[in-house]
Amino acid sequence: MWTKIKAFFLSSETIFLARLQVFAGIVFGAFMALDPSLFQAYVPAEYVPVYLLAIGVLTEIARRRNATDLGKGQ
Repeated sequence: MWTKIKAFFLSSETIFLARLQVFAGIVFGAFMALDPSLFQAYVPAEYVPVYLLAIGVLTEIARRRNATDLGKGQ
């Protein structure tokens, strides 16, 4: 099963994080379309910049890790 999951993401952490971001965007978009106060009850507005920074840092770490791995094979 783990092999199938890795194959779906092409063994790339960057692709995994990108697809996770898309999924989270769809879920949060649905919450916001239904009732914006539902989202605000769980995540206060002041935490949104922290989330954006954290997900950006994680994506950059994954991108650099894969770029380093690709360079070793050449």
